Amino acid sequence: MTSTESVTRDWEGLTVPAAGTYLLDAAHKRVGFVARHMMVSKVRGEFADASATITIAEDPMQSSVTATIQAASISTAQADRDAHLRSPEFLDVEAFPTLEYRSTGVKSRDGNEFVLLGELTIKGVTRPVELDVEFEGVGRSPFGQDIFGFSASAEIDREDFGLTWNVALETGGVLVGKKIKIEIEGEAVRQA
Repeated sequence: MTSTESVTRDWEGLTVPAAGTYLLDAAHKRVGFVARHMMVSKVRGEFADASATITIAEDPMQSSVTATIQAASISTAQADRDAHLRSPEFLDVEAFPTLEYRSTGVKSRDGNEFVLLGELTIKGVTRPVELDVEFEGVGRSPFGQDIFGFSASAEIDREDFGLTWNVALETGGVLVGKKIKIEIEGEAVRQA
């Protein structure tokens, strides 16, 4: 896109990006998660290595996303726990090196809020997952790149994906909660 072309357009009262293909900016993203630990606290982590292609359609409601997360890039800032999460008891990164997400549709919720319908694959198991998406804005970087920002979240039951390892606690409950909250923040850059 040349500097004189518009990077934005109006759609139902919202300024949205021009149609095109956008890639997740590796330097401006966080693909994170939150899990309950021992029923009393939360552990936060993230996947450092993730990529996504976002195709913004002429009709924004026809847009789509594909994403790939490198399972071995998981980090909770605790080496022993990270090694356990990479093991066959959890992600089994040797046998299943990636987690994948493919959108199947988009629904408008309110203003800049949307629902991205899709399918998440973890350890070879695919389940539908709806991401609550907030469109954060659109513009052009000082380097001439057309960008937009977004955040997304969802909650999944890890056992639905075969991640069933756990330990019962003497006081009741389990070591690791079943529900995992997904938290994504990112910028996407338009490709030539």
